[in-house]
Amino acid sequence: MVKFTIVVIFLFFMFPIAFADLRVGFYSSSCPRAEQIVGQVVQRRFNRDRSITAALLRMHFHDCFVRGCDASILIDSTRGNQSEKAAGANGTVRGYELIDEIKKALERECPSTVSCADIITLATRDSVVLAGGLKYDVATGRRDGHVSQSSEVNLPGPRSTVSRVLEVFSANGMSLDEMVTLLGAHTVGFTHCSFFRDRLNDPNMDPSLRAGLGRTCNRPNSDPRAFLDQNVSSSMVFDNAFYKQIVLRRGVLFIDQQLALDTLSKGLVTVFAGNNAAFQRSFADAMVKMGNIKVLVGNEGEIRRNCRVFNSAS
Repeated sequence: MVKFTIVVIFLFFMFPIAFADLRVGFYSSSCPRAEQIVGQVVQRRFNRDRSITAALLRMHFHDCFVRGCDASILIDSTRGNQSEKAAGANGTVRGYELIDEIKKALERECPSTVSCADIITLATRDSVVLAGGLKYDVATGRRDGHVSQSSEVNLPGPRSTVSRVLEVFSANGMSLDEMVTLLGAHTVGFTHCSFFRDRLNDPNMDPSLRAGLGRTCNRPNSDPRAFLDQNVSSSMVFDNAFYKQIVLRRGVLFIDQQLALDTLSKGLVTVFAGNNAAFQRSFADAMVKMGNIKVLVGNEGEIRRNCRVFNSAS
């Protein structure tokens, strides 16, 4: 199976509204065991499914880059509203049931206190650490949004160019270096054949990798939903293997390989390929910054009782 990594470097850009109200230990008085409970549930899931790290990273990214980190991605569609979940870009996002499990445990411990947005942020951090990533502090105090519409989802896909992805990151206050860093999250998890089948004749892909992918994805009657580890060397370990692979032209997705080929990004790719510690530090900083994109704080939004439903609807 082929392993996929996405990394992004954050310059610690400060969002004034976010940092005015978010703080490490936000729940220390209102729900002292909140982070412990999140960590315990994530640990149990990770013990039986190590791919949950990739799932949560993707969920967190897809949430923050639409309306900000407000858990709008968790809302189920209704007859009157197609939520973000219904958008094509979110069709393979998974891990919702884990968020539900954490929320139920927290509601038993301290009802209507911990937001779903904070649950996503904390659970993602904990899963990265379990996979071998650097532990970083997470400021909490986010509130959950009141809006979730599929029409607002306009995320870059696996066939995007570096310039196109940079446009989306820049619109959310993120730099080029942070973009390259966060795409390193593809160092864990898997991807579906349908996302890269059009690359099986790409001269920019290592011939041995093309042959291996072709044997899996070009078989008669092969399932387009079949998947491969995104990183052929360490698909469940959070490290810099993704960068090492794309330097060798062994990137599975088009956007991944372009990071090592485009003059905008290839310099940092080379740095990360040779320095895991630098990647880990940059990734931690970038995740902190991403987790503060357009957050709702104070009296904004709500604290959902059920992460899938707005309180007014439940």
